[in-house]
Amino acid sequence: MSKEVYIQDWGKVDYQSAWDRQTVLFQEVIDRKMQNRKLAESEKIKQHHYFIFCEHPHVYTLGRSGSAEHLLLNEEGLKAKDASFVKINRGGDITYHGPGQIVGYPILDMDEFFTDIARYIRLIEEMVMRTLAEYGVASDRIKGLSGVWLDKDTPNARKICAVGVHLSRWTTMHGFAFNINTDLDYFKNIVPCGIADQDKDVTSLEKELGYKVPLDEVKAKLLKHFQDLFEAVYKV
Repeated sequence: MSKEVYIQDWGKVDYQSAWDRQTVLFQEVIDRKMQNRKLAESEKIKQHHYFIFCEHPHVYTLGRSGSAEHLLLNEEGLKAKDASFVKINRGGDITYHGPGQIVGYPILDMDEFFTDIARYIRLIEEMVMRTLAEYGVASDRIKGLSGVWLDKDTPNARKICAVGVHLSRWTTMHGFAFNINTDLDYFKNIVPCGIADQDKDVTSLEKELGYKVPLDEVKAKLLKHFQDLFEAVYKV
């Protein structure tokens, strides 16, 4: 089994361009898996995986199970907000990506880790929860809803990280969006993740702490916890 994960940071990149680049790496991982199934044990190619960080310009993305009605802007409204709208192949409903948000795309051959998608999502959430704990921010999950939440059992429940995954041939793509220094006003233009409950809101690490947090500092903490949870071996 190979748990070699190549870390890449793409910086700020247009959403469609990042999706195209993800798709190329995703297909590479699947192709290695399929090739290895045809080879004798001594001939097999070592599988490797990717963990990609990036940051997107303002964009709203709609998952396969989402409703376009959860976008509260028309084309003119999108232009006024300097935002775009993209329908994509991950699970989940609508979400927002933008500056000051850490977006993470793990592309993993889960045959090399474990074949349990619910466990995978829980570990991605756990990675974020452990990172928040390092800043003294307590977080949790809400049953039936993905992502990471603060004050989940109160009228002030708020989401700080969204999780949306695409899985094919037990290979993952897409991932998570963690609000760090994010402009939360952009979430007012959607029904976030399709959740219309007035008792549930969105937040950011900056809002919770009262100061901006360096993105690279948070990324380093995320990588540390990902490595522990997935027993990964990092490559650059």
